Amino acid sequence: MSANKVSGVPSSFPGTTLQTGSSGPNVRTIQEQLNAISNNFPAIPKVRVDGDFGEETRNAVTKFQGIFNMPQSGIVDFPTWYRISDIYVAVEQLAAL
Repeated sequence: MSANKVSGVPSSFPGTTLQTGSSGPNVRTIQEQLNAISNNFPAIPKVRVDGDFGEETRNAVTKFQGIFNMPQSGIVDFPTWYRISDIYVAVEQLAAL
């Protein structure tokens, strides 16, 4: 038995890592996706969707990374961006069932 491949990544990696002090629409995207993921993984804390990467967002990213067996840096680098996107697409597809 094999799983269907998840497709339809919502947006591409912005080219720079997101970390404490970052701001803008890419941070807002990650915040929205983390909040959607936390509906299925409640250990990930909900964050304020304000486009500012502060301590609250860093903590949510770190928790996400721990749950999904990634290095717990609290930084959204290339692999973390796409892992968040993949899990986001998967939970959104589950929600649509």
